[in-house]
Amino acid sequence: MKKYFALFLLILCIASHGHAQNKNGYKVGDEAIDFNLPNTSGKFISMSIYKEAKGFILIFTCNHCPYAKAYQERIKVLSKMYAPQGYMVICINSNDPAANESDSYDSMKVRYKSAAFNFPYLWDGDQHIASTYGATRTPHVFVLQKQGFENTNKFMVRYIGAIDDNYEDATKVKEKYVEDAVNALLKHEYPKVENTKAIGCTIKWKKK
Repeated sequence: MKKYFALFLLILCIASHGHAQNKNGYKVGDEAIDFNLPNTSGKFISMSIYKEAKGFILIFTCNHCPYAKAYQERIKVLSKMYAPQGYMVICINSNDPAANESDSYDSMKVRYKSAAFNFPYLWDGDQHIASTYGATRTPHVFVLQKQGFENTNKFMVRYIGAIDDNYEDATKVKEKYVEDAVNALLKHEYPKVENTKAIGCTIKWKKK
């Protein structure tokens, strides 16, 4: 009896641990959950509101990280290229502002305007979405393919990883992972490269 009671306590402890980082997260081929997160204007955004979308380029990023800043303009280019073709760019900040105040929701509002973002920038305040997806870096990309209609939408993971192979210099990029993945999906093909290593700062998780 004591053995089963100890096991019960262990399970209860794990279940009540909050939204700690999911070290597994999604894999290519998994179905991803939708979300309902506030943008920098306070409007709640979910993938399901984009009825005509074919998919999404979901990027976990933040304000302060040098890698995130290095990719800022390239993310805007991705949005300009693919939003008209049905693949929306959505960026999410999941960092704990206690670790770096410049990643706060109020700072996101300033960043959104000063950088002239052309995509939604959302606040994952309780870190549930980053944890569920298994995001670990900023930036960390999940290319999702939308399937279904209206309220029966499913979002299948087709690519996970880095934007390209050179964060330091956009002019020296040889492999454009996200572009190649989305281009393949637009041709009704699966990406040839489905996984790469995300390069960037670690997501700043809340202390428990």
